[in-house]
Amino acid sequence: MWRDRISGTSTPSGANCSISPLPPRSSHLSPSPYGRPGPVSRASSTTSLLTVSGSTTSLPRPETKETNVRRPRPANVPDPLEVLSGIIGKETQTQKDLPRRSAHLTSRPAQLVAVVNFDGRSLEEFVAEEQELALVKKTRGSDVNAQTIQQFEKERDKFQDLHTSITGCDDVCKSVELYLNDFQSELGAVSAEIESLQTRSTQLNAMLDNRRNVERLLGPSVEEISIAPKTIRTIVEGPVDENWVRALNEIDARATNIEAKASASNGFKAVEDVRPLLEDVKNKALERIRDYLVAQIRAMRSPNINSQIIQQQRLVKYKDLFSYLTKAHSNLASEISQAYINTLRWYYTSNFTRYLQALEKIKIWPSDRNEVLGGEPSGHRTGHTHSGRAGSAAHDPFSLGRRVDILRTSNPQAISSYLAEEDNHFHGIELPFRNFNVALMDNISAEYSFLTEFFSALSFHQISRMAMDIFEPIFTLGQNLTKKLIDNTTDSLGVLICVRLNQHSAFELQRRKVPVADSYVNGINMRLWPRFQVIMDLHNESLKRVGSNTGRSAGAALSLAGGDDLKTSSAPHFLTQRFGQLLHGLLVLSSDAGDDEPVSNSLARLTAEFDALLAKLSRNGTDAKRRERFLFNNYSLILTIISDTQGKLATERRQHFDEMLRNCHKR
Repeated sequence: MWRDRISGTSTPSGANCSISPLPPRSSHLSPSPYGRPGPVSRASSTTSLLTVSGSTTSLPRPETKETNVRRPRPANVPDPLEVLSGIIGKETQTQKDLPRRSAHLTSRPAQLVAVVNFDGRSLEEFVAEEQELALVKKTRGSDVNAQTIQQFEKERDKFQDLHTSITGCDDVCKSVELYLNDFQSELGAVSAEIESLQTRSTQLNAMLDNRRNVERLLGPSVEEISIAPKTIRTIVEGPVDENWVRALNEIDARATNIEAKASASNGFKAVEDVRPLLEDVKNKALERIRDYLVAQIRAMRSPNINSQIIQQQRLVKYKDLFSYLTKAHSNLASEISQAYINTLRWYYTSNFTRYLQALEKIKIWPSDRNEVLGGEPSGHRTGHTHSGRAGSAAHDPFSLGRRVDILRTSNPQAISSYLAEEDNHFHGIELPFRNFNVALMDNISAEYSFLTEFFSALSFHQISRMAMDIFEPIFTLGQNLTKKLIDNTTDSLGVLICVRLNQHSAFELQRRKVPVADSYVNGINMRLWPRFQVIMDLHNESLKRVGSNTGRSAGAALSLAGGDDLKTSSAPHFLTQRFGQLLHGLLVLSSDAGDDEPVSNSLARLTAEFDALLAKLSRNGTDAKRRERFLFNNYSLILTIISDTQGKLATERRQHFDEMLRNCHKR
């Protein structure tokens, strides 16, 4: 019954009816649970059967105008009564014709048979049973409807709430449906965009691969002829520093490659576009190099400036500038080199002139023509040292003393101008000679080292010529100083010390690999050795002059106490003391001398003259024993003085005097 109610109230009028032929319900049925009234009337079972939607056979509708007139039935249309009888299974008068139309009558419509099942009953029986069943259902249905309506009234609010909830759910579902529809449309748009992006990405990947292939093939060639804008900006606007030098080297490398490409037969056309820009950059680089080098050279003319600071901090660090200048513009490089030579010549000349003026203020022991072995002493003293000059009482021109320390000093530096001007002591000629030449050697070594490093693009001959041009005035100053120190002196020890100092300078220059000062060293040697031989000749002549003099004046000059003979004493003569000290000094200074030096020959001649003088002096004795004792004492004194000397020359001299000493006993 609940199913029938639901079926009667919820099925719309346009929907398919129930398959059971129930009697129509009256109009007083209660409304549906949703507040909508039920159907007003229903057709009969026969009508429902005849108008069922499931049937595919349409019965002809009666004519509206002529109801009593029956039109003749077409020949191809069966009799309706026969069709109906065939449906309900009742025999008719035409049953005799069944065999003839059995094929047609036995074929019922499949739709109708499926809808109504009579179970072998006739239509009248089926209708009667259905009417009885409908009456029973109607009686029972009224009671059920009353209960249902009462129950519905009790639960109206609940059903109303349920209806409201369902309505709200419908609204929410509609909004969700709208949102999902929008999302679907947006998702479709995004999907289309993703597909477009994938296509574009594929195209870009293909383009990138093609670009990489082209770059791999053309990259090296383009890189060889291209110049970075940063490099050009550095050359044109940047300060001259390490980065500027690196940019210059890059420009130089690029220029070399571009010129090689341009000269090749298969050169690129792009080279012709780059070459004008490259020429402009090169000209700008040359201009900036010129300005920078001229500014640094001009800075060396500033007062109290140290040129070595500028050389090491501003020039040597950027030595590639001059190399590039020499390669790109040789004439400009020559002009810069000449400007540097002129500036440094003025710089060293002015500084060494001031230094020489300071050295000239050093007090030198005055020279006297009588300071030779046979010179007459200016007065008689208790000791063997005779000198009457002020300020030089402690000086003995024949004694080496501590003068040899200047050759053994561990201080390689020259004395400063301030100390030279403030020194009030007397010194030998070797002190100003040594300081000037030490300063000269240090400066020429530093300058030559700078020239070979900064002007490395030039040849060795050109660099040597530059150094000679710079130091030629200083070499002249040194030669004039040497000439001034030795021209009027008879200090043979001082001159020989200067010779050894000059030899040390030559060894040091050779160790430092500075050959440009060889001519100066050789020139100094050519001044020192002749003067040394002249002084040694003066000693020999003085001894000859003493031996050739006769008379009382000569005897008084030669006697130890001023007497005229050796009658009163056989002690060594004071000339022996002079000779021994001078010989000792010469042997000490010649301990490492070679056989090719003139010292050996000079000492041999001096020794021979002294032996002859002693022989003449010994003849003034009264008897042979006194003469023998006199010679023995003199030679013994000489051997004692030179006993600590070393070297080949010292050994030869000791052997000679040992032989002379033995000859004294034979006499």
